[in-house]
Amino acid sequence: MAIYRIYPESDAFLASEITKANTGKDEIVELGGYEDISGTTRTNRTVVKFNQTEILDVVDNKIGANAISASLNYYLAEASELPVSYLVYSYPLAQDWDNGRGKFGDIPTDTTGVSWEYTRAGEVTPWTTSGWGANITGSYTGSQAGGGSWYTGSGGVNLETSQSFVINSDKDITLDVSNAIRLFYSGSISNYGHILKLENQYEFNENTNIRLRFFSNNTNTIYPPYLEFKWDDTSYLTGSLSVLSTDISTVGIKNNKERYESSGKVRFKVNARPKYPVRTFTTSSVYLTNYALPENSFWGVKDEYTEEMVIDFDQYTKISCDSSGPYFDVYMDSFQPERYYRMMVKTTIDGAQVIFADKNTFKVVRNV
Repeated sequence: MAIYRIYPESDAFLASEITKANTGKDEIVELGGYEDISGTTRTNRTVVKFNQTEILDVVDNKIGANAISASLNYYLAEASELPVSYLVYSYPLAQDWDNGRGKFGDIPTDTTGVSWEYTRAGEVTPWTTSGWGANITGSYTGSQAGGGSWYTGSGGVNLETSQSFVINSDKDITLDVSNAIRLFYSGSISNYGHILKLENQYEFNENTNIRLRFFSNNTNTIYPPYLEFKWDDTSYLTGSLSVLSTDISTVGIKNNKERYESSGKVRFKVNARPKYPVRTFTTSSVYLTNYALPENSFWGVKDEYTEEMVIDFDQYTKISCDSSGPYFDVYMDSFQPERYYRMMVKTTIDGAQVIFADKNTFKVVRNV
């Protein structure tokens, strides 16, 4: 299984409170539905775009003939006055836009890029607010016209995707945008990026004061947004290897160089064996014999400092195997450089779930 991430070329949030304000260089993007100090209901939405050339490269040169799965991800920075449950929606945008170099609250208001009212710098090319083409819509509310225009579908493909949240759930965004990415790749619709918004009942609602703030592409933290591709490239052929059958075992990365540049693909080879091998008559040490992991074994990566899972165990981190032993491929572009990480292996042996993580740390360094 394989995972690859690319990072935005542009993102900003659209604020109905200041309809001409650009936020293209803000460290934070927002979603919200609230009243301002005058009692007027307001809404914030976020727009984000990933480079089309990078998308084509991932599909053509990495995923190949495998099925495309892609998700849009944002890390939460701060949230206030959230309802018990709510939905966040994403749609592919139907108009192109300029990123700009403004920040919310700039005085005078920066108009160098996209805003609630306009798609381009210099207050030209407004968002379409009526007369949309087929399968395209937007929103319009009195004096606050604008806020984006987007596809709801194309050629029978549903382009609306949503994520539900409850009060005690993780508030990070992970939205499945696979359908949109497939249409960007095929050229069926142009890649103008995506818009993120709260569900309608919480936008322009005088009874709510919802504010969701996420780290933007301009963040100075280790939490930038990203588009994550996942695909199945596994192969499980054990050959003459025995399959590990005891959880009292030693599992580690036998070719860990402990230092990698932040680019390229690395194949990690797994060394797996019982901690107490059965005695046999042999001309070589039983401690050198490698074993296959059970077929449903997975790899994951944890940030060594924050102890957060950077890549979690799931169906797309399944470990492969050949006649020499288990292995998996990792793209180093997916990690923030100048940080230490810990490689982890998760498997189920004799009905017990086991995670191995000892001595598998490595550092990703900036590729210069």
